[in-house]
Amino acid sequence: MLAIRSRRALAAAAAAVTLPLALAACGMDDSSDSTSDSSAAASAPSRSQEKQSEEKVTADGPFGPACASVPKEGAGSFDGMGKDPVATAASNNPALSTLVTAVKKAGLVDTLNNAQNITVFAPTNDAFAKIPKADLDKVLNDKATLTKILTYHVVGQKLTPQQLENGTFETLEKSTLTTSGSGETYKVNGAANVVCGNVPTANATVFIIDTVLMPKM
Repeated sequence: MLAIRSRRALAAAAAAVTLPLALAACGMDDSSDSTSDSSAAASAPSRSQEKQSEEKVTADGPFGPACASVPKEGAGSFDGMGKDPVATAASNNPALSTLVTAVKKAGLVDTLNNAQNITVFAPTNDAFAKIPKADLDKVLNDKATLTKILTYHVVGQKLTPQQLENGTFETLEKSTLTTSGSGETYKVNGAANVVCGNVPTANATVFIIDTVLMPKM
């Protein structure tokens, strides 16, 4: 009888010890889960961080005073140009009609539309108007010279504004052009101003300039 009572006493004591240990273990697991949840929350980006990222993407879009004249809607808008290859996109921008005429006369439409990841420095109509009419007409009717001039405006890689701060780039014409500036103010060959930069098309980045670039003849 004493043996039975002793065994019962031992069992009760063991249970008394086991229960607190089990409760402690459960408490440790909850703490671990809580710590894990806190870590996950800390590593997840906040809404303010996401907003800052979105603002950076927007800030990297087209810039410059002439961008205000680009149509807000349609094929000639920034969204519309972004869907078309560069020669087609330029044809939808009224400010680039002289350039488009020159590209067609030189037979470069397919060359530009089929190229991949290029940068085009695109002179405006006003840029071509700086050239005396007799000289411009002569160039437009000389395919070899016209091709040399137009391909001098094309770089075989997509350039960012940051790369223009102090750059020298080989053109499709096989000579080089230089760029300089910062922020939203850039020059090409020290003379042509970027008036609407970082314009995306389906296969190119366009920097619209106010002066026609001339390679060495």
